[in-house]
Amino acid sequence: MNPLFRGGLSRGPHESCFDVYYRPPTYPMICVSIGRSRHRHMLAEHKHLVEQGARLVELRLDYIGSRVNIQRLLKDRPCATIVTVRREQDGGKFTGSEDTRLTMLRQAIVNGVEYIDLEEDVAGMIPRFGKTKRIISYHSFRNTPDNLRELHTRMKSLDADVVKITTMANQPRDNVRILEMVQESDFPTVGMCMGDIGTPSRILGAKFGAAFTYATFHHERVLAPGQLSYDQMVNVYRHNSIGRETAVYGVIADPIGHSLSPQVHNAAFGELGIDAVYVPFRVPFDTLGQFMEDAPRLPIRGLSVTIPHKETIAKFLTKVDPAVKGIGAVNTVVFKDSQVIGYNTDYKAAMDCLEHALGGVPATPKEASPLKGKHVLVLGAGGVARAIMYGLQRRGARSVIASRTKSRAQILAETFQGRAVDWQARHTADVEIVINCTPVGMHPNVDETPFNKSHLKPSTIVFDTVYNPESTLFLKEARSHGCKVVTGVEMFIRQAALQFLLFTACEAPNALMRETLMRAIGPVRF
Repeated sequence: MNPLFRGGLSRGPHESCFDVYYRPPTYPMICVSIGRSRHRHMLAEHKHLVEQGARLVELRLDYIGSRVNIQRLLKDRPCATIVTVRREQDGGKFTGSEDTRLTMLRQAIVNGVEYIDLEEDVAGMIPRFGKTKRIISYHSFRNTPDNLRELHTRMKSLDADVVKITTMANQPRDNVRILEMVQESDFPTVGMCMGDIGTPSRILGAKFGAAFTYATFHHERVLAPGQLSYDQMVNVYRHNSIGRETAVYGVIADPIGHSLSPQVHNAAFGELGIDAVYVPFRVPFDTLGQFMEDAPRLPIRGLSVTIPHKETIAKFLTKVDPAVKGIGAVNTVVFKDSQVIGYNTDYKAAMDCLEHALGGVPATPKEASPLKGKHVLVLGAGGVARAIMYGLQRRGARSVIASRTKSRAQILAETFQGRAVDWQARHTADVEIVINCTPVGMHPNVDETPFNKSHLKPSTIVFDTVYNPESTLFLKEARSHGCKVVTGVEMFIRQAALQFLLFTACEAPNALMRETLMRAIGPVRF
């Protein structure tokens, strides 16, 4: 076990966590980096962070735009502090002479700072003094080297109290490699990958025994690629409760930054007291096989799957739900014993939404759906449209599909016994339900609509699968014409709740999940 985890945070205001190894642990630490150009702003943020619960703060002196007054920054500091003066070559902003930089580091030590961050090449130039602990750090902004363990051993030998290795993740496997390096260490170690591919390593470090992880003061002031804010780490990912037994779930996509699933699922875990964390994994298309091979090493228990992996992931599964065979797409994966099982919760969620709008879900599977015989126009021919077309066919609806790419619409029409029409002819279809499965109207393009309002009738049910914003222009115009509407938020929550049930065998707290999603996307505007 990493010796840091024999310690905790019960200490005096400037007492090192490494001086209290044998006190009962409370929770894994987050070091919050502050990089401001003015002393007073840095001091104000330091105080604010402690009020928010932070117990370790890094002062990035290379960000200060004037002559640095170290004594002012360290006097009456409210919590344990790391002083860092990072050169440009190491990803920092310091442009002065190296002698000046080393002098600043020595001054911080003389002023009794708890930790000093020293790059490997200057560690020998700054001797140990007083009680200041030495973080010996290595940064690679190009890749994650093959020789991580050799690098760790070399840095450990430089009179280190903590070894910090930060590298760029070019593929998801880099996260696994650096986390396993941390886990295998018998020495206080910080290991993280940078970039959006590397974000999982920042969240999961606590599970693998990292001494601490890093966050930024505010999500709009990121000091390193892929860095999360302190608020995100604590309130979205519940980092303070992550431990070695914490179950890992997540979402895979490329890109990943738009996903709101982490907010929703993590809130649900917290509400039900489940020791689990839901992590965003950016998985480039050509690395999907490698990621699935590595998943047990994290170890991942369940995944939400979205663009561009919904169809390709099937080849890496050992078993699929019958609906997956019909749809040809997977949006949920469960790792159970030696099985990797694929499901699709999109179609069931969408059908539930429509059946509720029509008067209720059938009580038994043999009871006819209220969708039976309904004429439905589906806009778009992507993964969501495919799931919805499957559901409509199963429930006996008569579907018409229109897409800007007619050939894709024809394939879905032939597969699910529907009829394809040209995109320009979509308004001529005589239907009772219109479903938008395109991204038209999605944030930030909120002034667009996939269907002209002049062709809407009050008797039409309008369903938009876009959930951000909830009240799209398409739905606003439908409401103004007296149409009954179904929002993408409703579908999102229903499919997420079904995923949560598959992941945990627990009923999801739907109301909380909806409230969390609405906070994330902002207020509804009509």
